[in-house]
Parts: sequence; C-alpha cells; structure tokens
Amino acid sequence: MAEPTKTHVILLACGSFNPITKGHIQMFERARDYLHKTGRYIVIGGIISPVHDSYGKPGLVSSRHRLTMCQLAVQSSDWIRVDPWECYQDTWQTTCSVLEHHRDLMKRVTGCILSNVNSPATPVIGQPQNGRRSIYQNSTITNEKPTAVRILGKVSESLGKICCVRPHVERFTFVDENANLGTAMRYEEIELRILLLCGSDLLESFCIPGLWNEEDMEMIVGDFGIVVVPRDNVDTDRIMNQSSLLRKYKDNILAVKDDTNHPMSVVSSTKSRLALQHGDGHVVEYLNQPVIDYILQNQLYIKTSG
Repeated sequence: MAEPTKTHVILLACGSFNPITKGHIQMFERARDYLHKTGRYIVIGGIISPVHDSYGKPGLVSSRHRLTMCQLAVQSSDWIRVDPWECYQDTWQTTCSVLEHHRDLMKRVTGCILSNVNSPATPVIGQPQNGRRSIYQNSTITNEKPTAVRILGKVSESLGKICCVRPHVERFTFVDENANLGTAMRYEEIELRILLLCGSDLLESFCIPGLWNEEDMEMIVGDFGIVVVPRDNVDTDRIMNQSSLLRKYKDNILAVKDDTNHPMSVVSSTKSRLALQHGDGHVVEYLNQPVIDYILQNQLYIKTSG
C-alpha cells in the first residue's frame, strides 16, 4: 500500500512582536513538532510577519526595531524567517491581506497554486522545459525527484536573487511583487498550504462580537486554516464551542496537543516589557540574549509612560 501523501505546510504568524519572546519561537517549534507527529503534515518553513506601525497599539515601538529584534531571535533557525512586507505597506493590513499576500507570492515564485482546505489540492507537475534538467535535480543523481525540502531551499535561494533591500534595514529583504519564477521552476507533485499560526488568545478573540470582520474570519478559518498553540492552560475545545463559525470549521483548526504546562506557554510580550521596566532579572527567561542586548542598546521599553 502506498504511503499517504503528506501536506506540506508553511506556518505564518502575524502580530506585534513587541518584543518577540522565546514563547513566540517555541510556538513555531511546538506547532511543527505536533504537525509532524500527526503523520499528515510536513512543515517546510515558518514566517514571522510583524504588524504595521499604524496598527495603533499603545507602546508599539517602531517596526524598524521590531523587525531587527525578530531577526535576532531567529538568526540561529534554519527554517523560520522574518518577512517585512506587512511593515513596508502604506498602512495597516488585515490578517487576511497578509495571508493572501504570502499565498500569492508563493504561487508566483514557485509556479504552484496553493491548495486550501475547501478545494482539492492542485499539484505541481514536474517537467523539465526545453529538454533542460529541472533546476531542483541534483546533478549527480539523474533520476531522483526533488523533495519538498530541496524545493524550499531553492525557493529561498531564488528569493535572495530577486529581492529588494530597503536601505535603512539592511538585514531584511522582501520579494519584488512583479517577480515570476514559475516558468523556471518545475517540481514533483506536492500539496502546499499556508496556515495561520497563533496562540489560543487569538482564537478566543474570534468569539468577541464585532472585534473581527465576519468575512475575514470566514476566510482565515475556512479557506486557510489555523494552527493553535495553547497558552496559560486554555481549553481550545471550550473556545471553539463558543463560536458557530469555529464549530463550522472545526476540522480546519489544528490545536496542538502537547504539554499544556509548557514553561513558554505563559511567556508574553507584556510580561517582558514589565520585566524590562522594573529591572526584573526574569527577563532572561522571556527573551533571547541578543534581543535583550538590542533593547538595552536602544533603550526600548525601559521608561514607562506618564
């Protein structure tokens, strides 16, 4: 019997990241570990997308600082990257807009129409063009199909060649929206999905009347799907039962089932800012050292308002 085809996943986390914490990074790791254990998914990448400065949240520091802190936090990761597209727009973007941007971008760069949970997977058929070998094929292994991991590596490599860099943030790149590498890239059949990664607090916000646009919620949960990592021992099943929309799309909500007492589940940006303001040594438990060093160097979050 043939092994069931696994869905390849890119996890996308949106938020303030004000500042990014160890909990945010662990959220990615916990989600990836859980999805792999189900045997149905292969996580091939993670994307952190900090919110635009015009979001209007009190105490939100400049995206220039938040992008840098995010990059410092993931500098040792080989699968999570920071994307500045959302910050570089003229104004605040909805979560739906960010998801659609990355879906369309991956479609353009890979030549793949990403599948969603409500329609059959649209495969990418691997065929060399004009008699040329696929650019994903190892030159020493002539008959080997490219794997999704190899595909992601080549996509990342190609993104670096077609990106533009904003002068004031040298370490960050974003893809030219006119870029189209689809004609150059051909691969094996895969199903690729972008899933929104979030904590249970965001899931709970879906239950607050009037907070979210109904059409946006329908698209996020119905078309894309979400992966929820519990925080503070919150019962995700209880949250889903409070919303008819969440109940309707319960099969599209993947709640991570691991150690509910995970030490990082109680870490938050709010606690980190308070620890910094009060000189609390516990901040080293919340933030990576390079992030702490950057905060102190730039005197972020140190002074309270008023």
